[in-house]
Amino acid sequence: MFTRVIRIGGRQRDQAEKPFWISYADLMTALSVLFLVAMSVALLAVTRKISDQELRKLVHDHEVEQLLDRVAAVTAKYPGVTLDRDRRVIDFGERALFGKDIYQLDERQAELLRSFVPEVLAIANTNLGRDVLKRVVVEGFASKSGTYLHNLNLSLERSQSVLCALFARPSSGEIALTADQLSQIRGLFVVGGYSFNDVRKTAAQSQRVELRLQLYALDESRVNSPIAPTDDFGTCELR
Repeated sequence: MFTRVIRIGGRQRDQAEKPFWISYADLMTALSVLFLVAMSVALLAVTRKISDQELRKLVHDHEVEQLLDRVAAVTAKYPGVTLDRDRRVIDFGERALFGKDIYQLDERQAELLRSFVPEVLAIANTNLGRDVLKRVVVEGFASKSGTYLHNLNLSLERSQSVLCALFARPSSGEIALTADQLSQIRGLFVVGGYSFNDVRKTAAQSQRVELRLQLYALDESRVNSPIAPTDDFGTCELR
């Protein structure tokens, strides 16, 4: 007579003997997925940063072009005065030339500057001007004739004569520059001399002055002009 053997709990014992740890392959797969996600986030962040920088550059370049457009519109009112956009230089052409060893402007040249510069100051006083225009450099030049140091001093004197003309007493019928405008010139304009650097085709064309627009670079910190009394400008002491 056969006897049936009944096993109790066999199923539970088999399940308990099976390992519950995740396999090595599954673990590596999970780590790979996490790595890809982390890299994707990092690449997205870098791309976003580059895009923001490119956007700021586009905005800055557009503001520079807007400023140059406004300056060009002013120069168009004065025959012979032009704006070199590439060099960012206001060129007065034949209207700001000097004779040999001469550094003082004649009265017509002085009147032109006293009429022209206030329009540049008006642009500089706008929000756009404050954001873009750093300073205006008055650059004097000389011809190759003469020694280097003589021409360097002559160039500086020609630059200085521009500021002297602006601060001089206006002629009859002229509108005098206000104390605020003169104070702004003192804070915005600087003098530079370049001897016989950047000579022109002839000596006569080389003996000149120009106004160079110095603009802020992208993300450059803005410069605050020092506050000084507006009523003590002094007098020119050219030789």
